[in-house]
Amino acid sequence: MDELNTQAAVPVRYIIGLRFQKVGKIYHFDASNFRELKPGDFAVVDTSRGRQLGQMIMAVEQPDQTAGGIKPVVRRATPQDLVQKQSWSKKEVEALINCRAKASELGFNDVKIVSAEFSFDGNRLFYLYSSEAGEKTDLKALRRAMQRIYSQTQMEMHLIGPRDVAKILGGMGACGLETRCCSSFLTDFSPISIKMAKEQGISLTPTEITGMCGRLRCCLVYEYEQYVEARKQLPKRGKRVGTPIGDGKIVDTLPLKSSVIVEMDKGGQHEFMRHEIQPLDELDALKKKAESGCDRHPEGGCECGKKGKPQ
Repeated sequence: MDELNTQAAVPVRYIIGLRFQKVGKIYHFDASNFRELKPGDFAVVDTSRGRQLGQMIMAVEQPDQTAGGIKPVVRRATPQDLVQKQSWSKKEVEALINCRAKASELGFNDVKIVSAEFSFDGNRLFYLYSSEAGEKTDLKALRRAMQRIYSQTQMEMHLIGPRDVAKILGGMGACGLETRCCSSFLTDFSPISIKMAKEQGISLTPTEITGMCGRLRCCLVYEYEQYVEARKQLPKRGKRVGTPIGDGKIVDTLPLKSSVIVEMDKGGQHEFMRHEIQPLDELDALKKKAESGCDRHPEGGCECGKKGKPQ
């Protein structure tokens, strides 16, 4: 009984979600010692990239109390911490310019230095870059050169993909939006395939389905599941159907309208809602079943729907 009371007295952990970039992933931390933290507040934490300053986005409503690997919040950020963060942000611009200039000097013409980021305590400097050669690019010479400039800082360089480059650089979207989706609200990238464009009836012209990053547009995934579910309720193209004005063949489907375009046997095309059509193969099957009869009614016209040997 005493053991149960002891377990019941253990306070529930206060797990919060922090974000380190304006539009970035949310990472969980244990703020049980700082329960006064609310969304919008800043906190200092230790991460795999050193000590960082993050903004609280949410409190996890039902955290797994047994989950391990969640690091604790070091402290609530002070006004001095916010000023220090701004100071490092200004130095990041200078570090980025220096690295780009050094990369050009060393002949790394196929390497694009996208961003520079200091850790909160300034002990680490991270460069994000993209390269057509990918991981085959050897940046040891560039890293050594930058290390000489920032001798008191641990230097790291990380390769990122085209989508991440577009997210960091920002700018207008291929669709005309003033700010790209990835830079506005997407915190993660979902797998995207040509099948998604086909399912939604979108033209496969490269300019229609390719984003500014040169990859398939992120928006192809937005309505994909709705199209898949809607198509399940409609007959496929090529199916013959009966309609209120005659029989015909489906030549196109409009999933979100729950309707189809039918090429009529007597000529012309008409649009019909799902409830207005009946697949002819189903009608034929029902007709044959009614005409064939069953063991109890071999003469046909069976309506009992029962099979098997007569008793």
